[in-house]
Amino acid sequence: MEPPAEVGVYEVAIVGAGPIGIEVAAAFRAMNVNYVHIEAGCIGSTIGWWAPGTRFFSSPERIAIAGVPLVVAGQEKASREEYLAYLRGVVEQFDLQIRQYERVVRAVRVGDEFELITARSGHGVGGPREGREKGDLPDLPHAEYRAKKLVLAIGNMHTPRLVGVTGEELPHVSHYLEDPHVYARRRVVIVGARNSAVEAAIRLYRVGAKVTLCTRGEELERARIKYWLLPELEWLIRQGRIEWRAGTLVAGVDADGVTLRDRAGMESQVDADAVLMLTGYVQTGELFEMLGLETKGHAARPVLDERTMEASVRGVFVAGTATAGNESKVTVFIENAHEQVGKIVRAVVGRDVEAGRLPDWEGMEES
Repeated sequence: MEPPAEVGVYEVAIVGAGPIGIEVAAAFRAMNVNYVHIEAGCIGSTIGWWAPGTRFFSSPERIAIAGVPLVVAGQEKASREEYLAYLRGVVEQFDLQIRQYERVVRAVRVGDEFELITARSGHGVGGPREGREKGDLPDLPHAEYRAKKLVLAIGNMHTPRLVGVTGEELPHVSHYLEDPHVYARRRVVIVGARNSAVEAAIRLYRVGAKVTLCTRGEELERARIKYWLLPELEWLIRQGRIEWRAGTLVAGVDADGVTLRDRAGMESQVDADAVLMLTGYVQTGELFEMLGLETKGHAARPVLDERTMEASVRGVFVAGTATAGNESKVTVFIENAHEQVGKIVRAVVGRDVEAGRLPDWEGMEES
């Protein structure tokens, strides 16, 4: 934890130090913009709570930032560990000053400026520690910042998308995959039908877990499962190595297992030592509410000027996956958020980004 910054007015305050937040900072740094960068946890906090060894679905060149190449051994997709090391390298290369482990607890507009109050934080927003370790550090004001403009690169994976059944709060139930090793030789029920659930099922089978995969649909969502995962999962199911309970809903969880209900209303019990509810995550929206940003639709996406990424409140810009709100079908990724950096910098500074080459991935789907 760095000491509190000197009280003064910055040109820009950036909240969030994920990939896009770092890319915005690198651009401002190169253009000599007086900014302050605040992050509730560590650099790349959301990626930090992924299970060890998790690999990106995107190819390295599409998740590289600020014109710095991402070189991966074996020319494979980057692992969690490789990408976190890469982000640290980018921060070092551009000498970016990030105020880590400071959570913004108050954000208001005061005249033509924004006032941000931070408190010390033991971890980033979201992840397995969120909600379970409240009070790990005093929720007391730590520092105050004022800025003329505000960039929110806060992501949208803050809290689990709850199933809403009894027993979901039990200690052997989690919405986050831990190190696969901890599931070895255990009976694990996985609830979910998308990439995270499919990948978890395959990885846990490989470490010796007895895996049961439960999906709401009668068929696998082939179009929403990555092409290299789908055939392996189908083979494991055909061979009886992973049990697939299709067309089922979770009716409840107890200490011994999971109660499933099929479309006919018939219930069955699956024994489980651990339950993974991998049903996605939602954005808290707290900062949007504090600042009075207008949102739209069921996903509560912030209303933005697509030319500048400016929100309904003048001087507030939103970048990265934060622009997606609580969408259940992910459409905003690192690679198609790069262009947002240029739009924001152009709107704030009045000229184009100078911090390296920003590739144009607009209109391309994640590989």
